[in-house]
Amino acid sequence: MNTAVPTQVSGCPACAASPAAEALAEQSKSGDARILLSLPTIHCSGCISAVERGLLAHPGVKSARVNLTLKRASIEAAPDVEAGDLIKALDGVGYTAHELDRGLLSATENDKAGRDLLMRLAVAGFAAMNVMLLSVAIWSGAEAATRDLFHWISAAIALPTIAFSAQPFFKNAMRALSVRRLNMDVPISLAILLAAGMSLYETTQSGEHAYFDAALSLTFFLLAGRYLDHRTRAVARSAAEELAALEVPRATRLNGETEEVVAIAELVVGDLVRVKPGGRMPVDGFVTEGASEIDRSLLTGETLPVFAGIGQSVSAGEVNLTGPLTLKVTAAGEDSSLHVMADLVAMAESSKNRYTSLADRAAQIYAPGVHLLAFVAFAGWLWISGGDVRLALNIAVAVLIITCPCALGLAVPAVTTAASGQLFRKGMLIKDGTALERLAEIDTVVFDKTGTLTEGRPELTNLNDHDIKDLEVALALAEGSSHPLAVALVDALNEANVKAATVTDLKEVPGYGIEAQFCGMPVRLGRAAWVDAEASEMTATYLSVGKASPVSFTFVDRLRAGAEQAVAELKAQGKTVHLISGDTPAAVQAMAERLGIENWVAEALPEEKASAIGAVTRAGARVLMVGDGLNDTAALAAAHVSISPATALDAARVASDIVLLGVDLAPLAEATVIAEKSVSRIRENFGIAVVYNLIAVPVALLGFATPLAAALAMSLSSISVSLNALRLR
Repeated sequence: MNTAVPTQVSGCPACAASPAAEALAEQSKSGDARILLSLPTIHCSGCISAVERGLLAHPGVKSARVNLTLKRASIEAAPDVEAGDLIKALDGVGYTAHELDRGLLSATENDKAGRDLLMRLAVAGFAAMNVMLLSVAIWSGAEAATRDLFHWISAAIALPTIAFSAQPFFKNAMRALSVRRLNMDVPISLAILLAAGMSLYETTQSGEHAYFDAALSLTFFLLAGRYLDHRTRAVARSAAEELAALEVPRATRLNGETEEVVAIAELVVGDLVRVKPGGRMPVDGFVTEGASEIDRSLLTGETLPVFAGIGQSVSAGEVNLTGPLTLKVTAAGEDSSLHVMADLVAMAESSKNRYTSLADRAAQIYAPGVHLLAFVAFAGWLWISGGDVRLALNIAVAVLIITCPCALGLAVPAVTTAASGQLFRKGMLIKDGTALERLAEIDTVVFDKTGTLTEGRPELTNLNDHDIKDLEVALALAEGSSHPLAVALVDALNEANVKAATVTDLKEVPGYGIEAQFCGMPVRLGRAAWVDAEASEMTATYLSVGKASPVSFTFVDRLRAGAEQAVAELKAQGKTVHLISGDTPAAVQAMAERLGIENWVAEALPEEKASAIGAVTRAGARVLMVGDGLNDTAALAAAHVSISPATALDAARVASDIVLLGVDLAPLAEATVIAEKSVSRIRENFGIAVVYNLIAVPVALLGFATPLAAALAMSLSSISVSLNALRLR
């Protein structure tokens, strides 16, 4: 887009609640504009430096920060700086960029949830250490007034700490109880409250024992498990929101002979919109004037441009490459293809979110049993002791603490954290807490082709089939175009030390190719029909020199490192492998035969990919989807578990559960093995928790364990679970 970004900001209370919005409001006061660009092709720290230098070199840019994880640049600039100018500047240094609609992006700059958990954990740990120091004096024989003083000091430390640090458990428990349901946090909250309440009661009665240290230790260990679980998760962004953010925020509408820049919301069906070369399609529509080539990789995943002439349909998000186009709007805003795809992703995400983890399934059985045991202990000892409420309550609290699901709470995050670290060292980042469990269940793997199994870069295959004169002319013509095939041809010929011929009157014909004069003869490089050549089934560009028969330059996409190994090992594990691509049948079939994949589908649209995943799932399969493009996003979200390369588009990486950080696909097969081992460790941890309870619960029920002893036993079980998780390393 070559339009200025407006800087007016609403002062509504909802906006003020967001730190990102407040920062934006401050920028507005100073008159600066903030522009957000998506950078799908950056992949390393060198890219960060190059992009930031390229942006800062542009007049009017005051600051530029690149986020490699989100593949996004945030630029502060003077009000007259246009996003389109910055996109051209980055294109000049070799990077593709797209403008993002700031209003549709969720604010994820600050991980508030993680900081909140860590702060509560630190407070609980600090308080627990101080109360334990006071408890040492009591255990050492402090009596009467001294003991009571230490108990009151412990209460002054413990009660505010519990009220603050244990809030996540209390809130989750109240939420569950409000809908008449039990979850793991209900017995946890009850144990903490009873331990604190019983301790306060003992303190007011000058009792010998108070269990503030037990309540704080319990809170600390449970928060540690909750924080471990949080660390395995990525920023909680919706892929549907990311898809919506890719929509161009403004468009150039034609009113007769005049042009005006308007918001997408102002466009209606039938409006005429002008899209300049290098701009993204702001709407769905069809071409009424002009010819060009368009990059459909956002929607089909294929990197090679396609011809767009009068009558050709285009979709929002596609990129106009070579010539100006006039479109007649058929759908805009919420009705566009991008939003339809976002709806598909949102539905698929909600379906995946219904997955029940092993810990949740255990809690459904465990939580009612804990409450029943505590009630039986209280009622039984109340009857046995002849109405001694203090004794009965002490034993009931001990039962609740000793059976508190702290070990179960740590069973999953401890293993997940250990496995995530192991996979990270192999170049894979786990984003979702249940991803490992789901990955261990898969029996079918579906691959996208371009950008996933391949690198998405054409490679010349028939260099030696041409004489030197044709190569020199082809190089001279190709150097005048930025078309991906022309760029690949230039790279190959330069590597072969070919020298470009001298041509005149060089010009690019949008949508067709490049033409010039060579030794008084017309020469052309481009589409088959344009040079009167017979089209090949392979990806190709064609050269005609004068009246000589045209010759073809054929290309294949380079296979990604480790692709053959990954497919072979997955098949050796007994998994069914599919290939679904938007590419042509000939190209997809050739790739399938090369990798030994029997099940393949070509020319698949985004909704067809998602439907194919759904059909395989309904047949009883558990599907792993591996893809990288916007066209894969709905399929990634619909799959049982999904993986995207780090080079994938923002929306694809957000929709996936695991990100492949390197370029090598070989770790994919190993990841499934690690996932299966992880689930085994989780089940072993549940087994440890069950054995612990079979031993500890009778001890507590018989009255042989005080709440303090119960807390110590609970801590030992938690440590055992953590040590077992480390066996994954």
